[in-house]
Amino acid sequence: MEFLAGGRAEVRITRADVGKRVSVRRLTGDGEGAPAFTDAVGVLTSWDEGVLSITRRDGTSVRIEESALVAAKVVPPARPRRKVPAAGTRELQEVAARGWPALEAERLGEWTLRAAGGFTRRANSVLPLGDPGLPLDAALERVEQWYAERGLPAVIVVATGRPDTDEELAAELERRGWDAERHTRVRISALAPLADLPASPPPGSAGVTLSREPGADWLALYNRTGDSGGPTAAALKVLTGGPSVWFATVRAADGGTAAIGRLVVDGRWAGFAALEVAEDARRQGLATLVTAALAERALDEGASAAYLQVEADNAGALALYDRLGFTDHHGYHYRRARPGGRR
Repeated sequence: MEFLAGGRAEVRITRADVGKRVSVRRLTGDGEGAPAFTDAVGVLTSWDEGVLSITRRDGTSVRIEESALVAAKVVPPARPRRKVPAAGTRELQEVAARGWPALEAERLGEWTLRAAGGFTRRANSVLPLGDPGLPLDAALERVEQWYAERGLPAVIVVATGRPDTDEELAAELERRGWDAERHTRVRISALAPLADLPASPPPGSAGVTLSREPGADWLALYNRTGDSGGPTAAALKVLTGGPSVWFATVRAADGGTAAIGRLVVDGRWAGFAALEVAEDARRQGLATLVTAALAERALDEGASAAYLQVEADNAGALALYDRLGFTDHHGYHYRRARPGGRR
């Protein structure tokens, strides 16, 4: 990390840079022996009473005494990648919410409280897209009450990693004892190259079948509905909800299900999800085959851009999406109210 200007370190940020992405170096040693330094990169979310708060890309925050600063600078925004669609975080949040809709929603100012019988965090968490219309502590009390009435944990999804995301909210929730869970990346791509991916069905397979409803074989491979006796009504409503939803299935030569995927088309966006390949059918290019078929369908419906969401610790899926041409747009994670958490 380079901080030197004319041979000496400089602190080149001020309180006017709150809200910008910065890189700082601070002294952390105790003064005995060689000095020890620690670096931090993130969004400068506050600078009050001699203390800076910096929220990192993963949503965690660090507080730094102004007197400990050795060097600091604003990090310039990254140059946009060629061919990747331009999009703001709020646009993608709204599109993703429509593509995986909750069964029940209630507005709290510009926040949306969502519930779907507990099926997936996405459909059972608060989507905070602005001001809740109340002081934060009062809003959080309302959130906890609303979810308790439904027998669900109070959870807020927090976007991070860009200038237009929610680092300040993440820092406030962390200070109030809301635990961070399930860090996820939102990745995007131009749609046309996905439809052009080289892919062919394995021997004996009829290729990709598209349908508007998930069949029993599709649901069996998906296996995330949370009910061993079959999918719940809530799960089916979430899976089939959205502007234009398609389910892809690839049959194996023995008649079993080799691979599945889900697509939702919403204007220019095509959302990909539930991409699964049976264990005994992996490394045959089936994930690419399903992606290409769904992308072609989305192009037919007028879409031009693609997005998906993948957990940050899923190395296999991340490598696959790298090969398919997806790049990171922003991240998000969930903040869960801790029983007895401080306010």
